[in-house]
Amino acid sequence: QVQLVESGGGSVQAGGSLTLSCAASGDTYRSYYMAWFRQAPGKEREGVAVISSSAGAITTYADSVKGRFTISRDNARNTLYLQMNSLKPEDTAMYYCAARPPWTGPLSQWLLRPAESSYWGQGTLVTVSS
Repeated sequence: QVQLVESGGGSVQAGGSLTLSCAASGDTYRSYYMAWFRQAPGKEREGVAVISSSAGAITTYADSVKGRFTISRDNARNTLYLQMNSLKPEDTAMYYCAARPPWTGPLSQWLLRPAESSYWGQGTLVTVSS
């Protein structure tokens, strides 16, 4: 079992920055792949970024956030992060962290298939005003 709790959301003006955190409990966290998803009102949940569990963690991003967002993890602190820079109004959404055991497919596959997640946090709201 992995329990996930997000924090760090808030309101920010376009061009600003926020850092989201996801605190994980459970001994298996360090072996799990982790990801950030988001869901805007009236839209489907979409993948934002994925990170593998290895020490030299591999990452992948949705095209919409590439170059602006950075996913990272601190396995010593059981915490996942999402650094968000140059925020845009279209980044407004509820942001969720998710976990799943490692698999052999490409990381980008998970971005397109949120239903393959094994565990979810409760979400943290990010609002970007123009």
